[in-house]
Formats: sequence, structure tokens, C-alpha cells
Amino acid sequence: MSDVIKTDVLIIGAGPCGLFAAFELGLLDMKAHFVDILDKVGGQCAELYPEKPIYDIPGIPQVSGQGLTDALMEQIKPFHPTFHLGEMVETVEKIGDPLFRCTTDTGKVFECKVVVIAAGGGSFQPKRPPVPGIEAYEGTSVHYAVRKMETFRDKNVLIVGGGDSALDWTLNLHPLAKRITLLHRRDDFRAAPHSVEQMRALVAAGKMDLRLGQVTALSGADGQLTGATVKGNDNNVSEIACDTMLPFFGLTMKLGPVANWGIALENNLVPVETSAFETNVSGIFAIGDINTYPGKIKLILCGFHEGALMSQKAHRYVYPEKRLVFQYTTSSSSLQKKLGVN
Repeated sequence: MSDVIKTDVLIIGAGPCGLFAAFELGLLDMKAHFVDILDKVGGQCAELYPEKPIYDIPGIPQVSGQGLTDALMEQIKPFHPTFHLGEMVETVEKIGDPLFRCTTDTGKVFECKVVVIAAGGGSFQPKRPPVPGIEAYEGTSVHYAVRKMETFRDKNVLIVGGGDSALDWTLNLHPLAKRITLLHRRDDFRAAPHSVEQMRALVAAGKMDLRLGQVTALSGADGQLTGATVKGNDNNVSEIACDTMLPFFGLTMKLGPVANWGIALENNLVPVETSAFETNVSGIFAIGDINTYPGKIKLILCGFHEGALMSQKAHRYVYPEKRLVFQYTTSSSSLQKKLGVN
């Protein structure tokens, strides 16, 4: 066994809700370590739509997924959280009251008084379309997420799908790409009506192509795509020239080891009470998309709220003998000192 890492709180998941939780915990003098299966912080925001704008963060009219992540990282700097990336927590064992031993898939061992599950919906993986041999092109010319828009400049891009992701990236990449072709199995889209209207206007103006049908085969060599074979709704087979393909068939949620941690589950989500978002196991909390309760709304701002209330209850476990006095950052000189405010 490796040396045990001791901390007040272990946060599982370094997405926006987990990051803000570290801020709320830090204000109350609780130290946090993070474990995240991704190789970077930011969760879905950084992994799936780092350059896509987000419009519903309070006080910020528009921010990208990466921009929000960067701002949260700057906000928690005064508290010096420690990140363990590219690792997955496999076991959570209660060894005291309260005390937990958590072990990752690399053998790293943590001991903490509080566990915060902020793992989104678990481990999200894109659904792979049923196209023979697609694996050979993945990561080179077939991509399941847009991490850097510049990658698609001057490319012949085939986007497959009919939901918000497919339409959003059709519109966002259109100014950069050499040519965009959107392929969907039917002429009916699940995306926002305004996005569909914009796409149809581009098609009508001859600035992009819309095709109906499904990809049945890919052509190319050494991971580089040159074209896709498409079977139309009329059963006619044709070729679409493309050097990049973006299939948006949705995401598969894999809860992973969370199911083995002894906490109650409900439809692959973690039920919590709403005063502190604690699970059925005292000292284990769940915030963000992974939890469920009556009236739950899966918004980042709701996860921020959950993190704030969670930290108040967590303080009781970490400092059972210390009375918690609520303070505002706007008026508390002690909180401002923690934040480095002059």
C-alpha cells in the first residue's frame, strides 16, 4: 500500500461544481484533494465543449466551458487544493465516525472525514456509431468532441446527428471549415428551433450541405479519412468527400465504482436530502448532476448552491467541537484575509 494521503475532504470529480465546492470548503478552513478520471480539470465543460458558450451562469452573460473552468481555478487558488488526475476512485470504505479510506485504481490511498461525489453523471463516454472500422480513424479524423475549433479550419467536415451538439457545431464550425455537410437520418431535428432555422438558411444559400441517411462505411488510410459511404432514405448509396467526421450520437453514462460504495442509488443517480445534499451514508455528499431529489434541475448554478450547503454540514464532521458562525465575504475581514483581499 502506498503512503496514506490525509485530508479533510476528498472531492471526486473536478468539474465546475466540484471546483466551486473547494472554494466554499476553503472559506471554512477545510482542505480538499480532488480525484478525476480525466487528465484535466473542468469535467464535461472542458472535455466536451471547452469553446462552446454557456449563457446561464449568474452575472456572466457568456462564458466558454474552458473560460468558466479557468475562472473557477483562479477563484480557488488561495486554498491550494491538490489534484490527482487520470485516476478513478475504486473503493470508499468507512473506517471511523467520521473517517473514510478511499483507494484509486493506481493504488493511491486517501483518508478523509468527508467525501464529496461531484462526478457529473459518472464517467461519460460518447456513443460510437455502428460503422465498421471506425476505430481506425478515432482521434485522428473522427472526433466525438470539439476541443479546439482551429483543428477544423479549412477541413471538409461531415457532422452526423440531429441534436443540439450536431447543430451547434454545424453553426460554430461553418465559418472555419472549408465545407460542412450535416447528415441526419431524417429531416426532423431535436435541436433548438432557432439553430435548425439558421442551418436551413445556410443550406438554402448554398453555404453548406444537408443530407438525409446514415453512414455505412468509411474510406481512407492510416487513420486519415477521405470519404464516407451514405445510404439514403431512398436506399440509394452515395459518397460524401470528407477528411473529418464528427458523430454526435449522444453520451453513455457509466456510473462505474460508485455503485459499490454502499450508498443508495436511484436510476443510476444518488438520492440526497436537500438541507446539505448528504447521501444515506453520513459524511458522504453528492452534488451536481450525479444527485437526485424532488425538483432537481441539472444546471451548473444549482450545483454551486448544493456545494455551498454541503460545506456547512461538512464543517460539523471536520470540526465537531468548533461552532460555525456564518459570515459574508463582503464584510468579513477574516474571510477576505483567506482570499488575499487587501
